[in-house]
Amino acid sequence: MKVSDILRLKGGTLFTVSPDTPLAEAATTMADKDIGSLVVMEYGDLVGMLTFREVIQSVVRNGGSVGTTLVRSAMDDAPLTCTLETELDEVRRMMLDRHARYMPVMDRRMLMGVISFYDVAKSVVDAQNFENKMLKAYIRDWPEDKGG
Repeated sequence: MKVSDILRLKGGTLFTVSPDTPLAEAATTMADKDIGSLVVMEYGDLVGMLTFREVIQSVVRNGGSVGTTLVRSAMDDAPLTCTLETELDEVRRMMLDRHARYMPVMDRRMLMGVISFYDVAKSVVDAQNFENKMLKAYIRDWPEDKGG
């Protein structure tokens, strides 16, 4: 299974933010949309990722408030990315190695979507459920031994 399979099932809604957006505004968007990440874009290019982890770290650095902090100073400016062709096993390894919960999907310089660790886990469970159904159907339809 490839990343393109996950995006096809997930749909294409993307939420982006500029690096010069106030962090408070970005956090409000994340809360209102019930999302855990925003892709940070500048002049059409991916320049970072903002997740709840970076928001919390910024709040702690600021003594419990976001204050006038901009997304630029809170974001991960070197996010892990993958392509549509990246295999799911590789994505799992990459996400686990970097403790990444969200990964932008790129086609050269174009943002194609974002996959989450939840999306990856769900696709693995769905694939296993499908495989289990196929195996059970195969076993149920096993021809009887006529002996002889």
